[in-house]
Amino acid sequence: MSNENRTNINPPKRMRGPMGGGRMGSGEKAKDFKGTIGKLIRYIGNYKYGVFAVMVCAMFSVVFTVAGPKVLGKATTALSDGIMNKISGKGGIDFGYVGKILLIVLALYGVSCVFNLIQGFVMTGITQKICYRMRKEISEKINRMPLKYFESRTYGEVLSRITNDVDTLGNGLNQSITQLITSISTLIGVFIMMITISVPMTLITLITLPVSILLISFVIKHSQKYFKSQQEYLGHINGQVEEVYSGHHIVKAFNKEETVKKEFHDTNEILYKSAWKSQFFSGLMMPIMQFVGNLGYVGVAISGAYLAINGKIEIGDIQAFIQYVKNFTQPIQQVAQVSNMMQSMAAAAERVFEFLDEEEEDQFVANPVDINTVKGNVTFDHVNFGYNENQTIINDFSADIKEGQQIAIVGPTGAGKTTIVKLLMRFYDVNKGQILIDGHNVKDFNRGELRQEFGMVLQDTWLFKGTIMENIRYGRLDATDEEVIAAAKKAHADHFIRTLPDGYKMELNEEASNISQGQKQLLTIARAILADNPIMILDEATSSVDTRTEQRIQRGMNNMLKGRTSFVIAHRLSTIKNADLILVMKDGDIIEQGNHNELMEKDGFYAKLYNSQWAQQEETA
Repeated sequence: MSNENRTNINPPKRMRGPMGGGRMGSGEKAKDFKGTIGKLIRYIGNYKYGVFAVMVCAMFSVVFTVAGPKVLGKATTALSDGIMNKISGKGGIDFGYVGKILLIVLALYGVSCVFNLIQGFVMTGITQKICYRMRKEISEKINRMPLKYFESRTYGEVLSRITNDVDTLGNGLNQSITQLITSISTLIGVFIMMITISVPMTLITLITLPVSILLISFVIKHSQKYFKSQQEYLGHINGQVEEVYSGHHIVKAFNKEETVKKEFHDTNEILYKSAWKSQFFSGLMMPIMQFVGNLGYVGVAISGAYLAINGKIEIGDIQAFIQYVKNFTQPIQQVAQVSNMMQSMAAAAERVFEFLDEEEEDQFVANPVDINTVKGNVTFDHVNFGYNENQTIINDFSADIKEGQQIAIVGPTGAGKTTIVKLLMRFYDVNKGQILIDGHNVKDFNRGELRQEFGMVLQDTWLFKGTIMENIRYGRLDATDEEVIAAAKKAHADHFIRTLPDGYKMELNEEASNISQGQKQLLTIARAILADNPIMILDEATSSVDTRTEQRIQRGMNNMLKGRTSFVIAHRLSTIKNADLILVMKDGDIIEQGNHNELMEKDGFYAKLYNSQWAQQEETA
């Protein structure tokens, strides 16, 4: 049975925050641009033949495009000569010759278009394959990473690697590589064609080049910080909207509408100013390039007229050269835009590669223990653990649990109850001591196989968008409808399900807010019953239901737990009175252990906890 089918683990709710969403934007730079680009080139090495084909197609497309103006100039010259001949009475316009030239130009541009289409088709395929591969590797990476990584970061930050960063990388690859190849090829091709027409006119055009570079560099330098600020505060705005929307009832309950509105207004004001400035500077790019281009046109027109009068070039060459001047300044602007895009792409790639290089859990061991032999005997042998090396939470924890026993773990908040469960399932490894299952160290099991033996029901419920039937069946995907209904009956969920619209076919929304918290918990308990795992872990499984429903669930849970080793973490001590062994924890140590009657006779810490709860219930009553 697969791990997905056997283990019912309720993940924690998504952490929210102002920066929970993606933050990648056109203004963010990579910390190590060269190193990241090198990694990216190696990463796309599997597609080197495709990239080479893109380069060849791009260069051929440019060659045929660049040849067009000069050939078209022949038609202009023929028309000019024909008009002059007609005026002087020596002849007329040779329309047959002009027609042939136009057909040749049409063929050149047609072939260029074909190569351009092939280039775009191949590059789009490569880009999507790379994005698919990255998302697949990230998804697989998540399953191999330790729990501590996700507990130290927001879910939005992790999700942004899969969504925003991969999308930014894909768009950057698709546009920047082809644009860069095309722009550089165009610059070289146009330069060669201009030289073949006139060296002096080419030199005049080149004078405008440093002017263009200086002006573009000035614009990019001053717009970069505003683009970065725009994307940063866009992330703030998105995070705040998501946070307030999901917790709108809390905002209303605490009468914080005006505070939220002011916070949004302040953030939105900064976003507005940075967006306005970034777009203003970005909008300057085209007018500046047009101004520089017009200067080039003036220089070409004056020098071209002078050379034509002296018979050194033809009229058609001037017309072709003016087109080349336009084609010469445009790639410079495109290269500037590509450089900005590549910075964003490199930053996205760097974040993805950082994630893929994160530390992983060791999933497999040599000669692992056969899980089919597991009976359920569990031993904690002088376990010592702390999430940080300098902060120990569990000190010298020892316990010996026999197969089929129901073990209750009780104690005040922060005593280490849930941490014990995380160590048992190897979400974390102990610092000292060892945990044994049937005499075998848990480190001698493959992690996935070890976790197959555990089913969990947590205090924080997790249900996905889908029908109630599908949510319960998640515990065992091959279960029949009858088995799902039987599990719901054992969890005492069948009655309330049948009272809902559409019953088991009722669709839960994304947050499962169309049923109560107690009903959610009943569904997760039904899911755990259906999963039928050998070892069960119940972490405050009935904390969200009322006392009467809790008693009904407890009877069903007791039937389910018969013959299985089970660990029950509970604050309501009345629910664990029948446990075979109660471990009383305080400050990371077991200070008492025994069954309910034995612990009450000792009149120790457990007895005080139990009596205090009864006193609270009587006061409430």
